[in-house]
Amino acid sequence: MRISEKGQVTIPKNFRELAGLKPNSEIRILLEGGRVVIERKDVGEESAKAARIENFLRDLKKLEGSGDPSINADDVMRATRDRD
Repeated sequence: MRISEKGQVTIPKNFRELAGLKPNSEIRILLEGGRVVIERKDVGEESAKAARIENFLRDLKKLEGSGDPSINADDVMRATRDRD
């Protein structure tokens, strides 16, 4: 499959049928972790929200154990507040 000079791509018929995409269907195009995702607009809202939460939790898990246990919350608050 190739992208035309105008940036157009033809979605193969079997994929359109499986996704329930018909002529003049509204779609959303998303970028998720370097992947381009095409979805029906009517399905997109809930799945997009779930994907954002899943990505956030995955990224949060990566940070687990990366903090400095010798710094307490009060020190962090003092360091990050606006200074005069």
